Amino acid sequence: MLPSVMVVFAILSCTRAENPAVQVTLTDKWLQYVKHVGAGWIQDKLEHITFPDISGDVDILIGHVYYTLSGIRITKCDLPEPVLEFFQSTGLKTSIVGLNAALVGNWRTSFGIIHDSGSFDMAIFSVSLTSVVQLGRDPDGHLSITSIGCEPQVGNVAIQFHGGASFMFQPFVDHYKDKIVSVIQSNICPNVQTAIDDLESHLQAMSISYDVNEVLTVELPLTSPPVISGDDVNLGLKGEFYSIETHQEPPFVAQPFVLPKEPNYMMSVGLSEFMLNSASFGYFSAGNLQVLVNDSMIPPKSPIHLNTTSMGMFIPQLPKLYPDMLMNLQVYATEAPMLSLQMDVVEVGAQLGAKAFAIEPNGTQVPLFTLSVETRLSGKMWIVDEKLKANAMLDNITLTLASSEVGTFKMDALENVVKMGINLMGLPKLNALLGDGIVLPQMKQAQLVNPVLKLEKGFLVISSDTKIVQTNRNFSTL
Repeated sequence: MLPSVMVVFAILSCTRAENPAVQVTLTDKWLQYVKHVGAGWIQDKLEHITFPDISGDVDILIGHVYYTLSGIRITKCDLPEPVLEFFQSTGLKTSIVGLNAALVGNWRTSFGIIHDSGSFDMAIFSVSLTSVVQLGRDPDGHLSITSIGCEPQVGNVAIQFHGGASFMFQPFVDHYKDKIVSVIQSNICPNVQTAIDDLESHLQAMSISYDVNEVLTVELPLTSPPVISGDDVNLGLKGEFYSIETHQEPPFVAQPFVLPKEPNYMMSVGLSEFMLNSASFGYFSAGNLQVLVNDSMIPPKSPIHLNTTSMGMFIPQLPKLYPDMLMNLQVYATEAPMLSLQMDVVEVGAQLGAKAFAIEPNGTQVPLFTLSVETRLSGKMWIVDEKLKANAMLDNITLTLASSEVGTFKMDALENVVKMGINLMGLPKLNALLGDGIVLPQMKQAQLVNPVLKLEKGFLVISSDTKIVQTNRNFSTL
């Protein structure tokens, strides 16, 4: 297996037979870029290839001369541009035609009690190799790679001996050629197989689940074997977030989606609503979607504060029952917030509860009432300077009195004030945060170049070119 192809598999491996929530498409443009980068890597690798000793004998009419060629190494390589392509819905095909190489080494001979040694120069001409590998999925969801074809051919060999009595057997070089060609040719495919085996071991060792933080983990096994066409390869990944504590399945499933082809970009990544909503459900099932609001969090210049006196304008009986007391408001999600992706628009719906308490002088919290809050936001998302940015607007908020320990009261005025507060204070802060953006995650040895985002119904797509950062030529560090 050629090293340029190894880069492909190392980056590819990152999905129940359920629908994938994440799809990754790598195009022919990406493959040709990898080939270009990998050519330099191949050149480096060839300089470090070692060849086995070549031994045999030559009949020189008066007896047999036994020889050994050892320490064979490449000093120069004329590497033609490889051909790397997606192959017959199977995997990848790599072809090299017309490789020439200069080598040096040592020779030693024995003829009866006569022993001799020296050095030699060798030239190998018109080496060709065609290698085909199949991409698949192992039972655990790792990307797998299997060699299904390897065809080497060595055109010709020229050799010049130096030192010792080399002049005596230089005329018999033609007797060496077939042996040397046979040995070199027979060692090409075993070395290819070794490289493939090493890569397969690396793929098996790669993690398919990752802890995002102390609350969430994400699982990214392949859901099915890669789908390969003549123009690209598509990987379907599970793409589901879980609470590390509960690992509870959400009450919804991933829906199928078709990632649009973007041949002008090297890669496209599609993220479905399911993936994003599974993260929301993970936080919800872990009990993390709640916050305690107190008066210190209200801007000092606000005309309304979180105390019984201020809230008396909405609940007249409150300051009479609990005069001059601060209040706390426990806000919590009653369901996991759900995000809906539409053409060019993101919609978010949340069902909340808000339980109010009066704080007595001794610190005791006295329950007052509980509100049911239904809210809907919408907004847009885009990518600028490799940051994911967004804005949001409040579409609707509805407050309902779920229960009360202080009697009934009208909700209209309170709902209007909450809506005003969100629009005047809450949303500006949120949009400032969203406007700062989130840096897009980068691969370990590759970075996105000029990524763009597009919202579709049910999923979003990030299309981008890529740049491989070769901090280490060893593919196993990817």
